[in-house]
Amino acid sequence: MANHKSALKRIRQSAARRLRNRYYAKTTRNAVRKLRGTTDKAAAAELYPLVSSMLDRLAKRNVIHKNNAANKKSKLARYVNTLQ
Repeated sequence: MANHKSALKRIRQSAARRLRNRYYAKTTRNAVRKLRGTTDKAAAAELYPLVSSMLDRLAKRNVIHKNNAANKKSKLARYVNTLQ
């Protein structure tokens, strides 16, 4: 266990950030699943900007890598465009 006061604080901060990051990542994953499950083009087109924004936010906060976010956005955009 850590002996320094600053190390104990760092452990507390890391734990709080980890929980927050897990929450945002899980929420985004659920939104991606919801978009992928949508078969209506209008609903998917309405949902895509929200999901795209969530992915960008995760990449900005370094929860996921920026290329990972870009790849997910690209695949989702392709999916939305193929809907009838």
